[in-house]
Amino acid sequence: MPTTPIMAAKPDPEVLAKGKRRSFTAEYKSRILAEADRCKHDGEIGALLRREGLYSSHLATWRAQRAEGGLASLGRKRGPKPTPIDPSAKRIAELEREVTKLRLRAEKAELLVDLQKKLAEILGHSAEPSGESK
Repeated sequence: MPTTPIMAAKPDPEVLAKGKRRSFTAEYKSRILAEADRCKHDGEIGALLRREGLYSSHLATWRAQRAEGGLASLGRKRGPKPTPIDPSAKRIAELEREVTKLRLRAEKAELLVDLQKKLAEILGHSAEPSGESK
């Protein structure tokens, strides 16, 4: 009886999501640096790095950060520093939004007044008060 070859599964053509950058806490960095400092024999640092999935550049960068400012500099974030929002600039933006809103409201009111005047002309009403008689 002939056997049929098993069809190999086709690979999934879907593209996987982009990987996420790893981030390490200051406590983790200081723990790894302390372990690396305790390594005395050849190959111990390499074993530590392989076990933790790190690169030697991590150690070099973390050592420089530690020398620069201790534990606080180990936990600093990457990228540009956020600038604090100036309270006066925030207030100016609020006032500008309010002015824009009031201008639109005034324009609508002027359009309504013009519409009322035109309607009065069409209906034959005069703009004079109705209390006067001719």
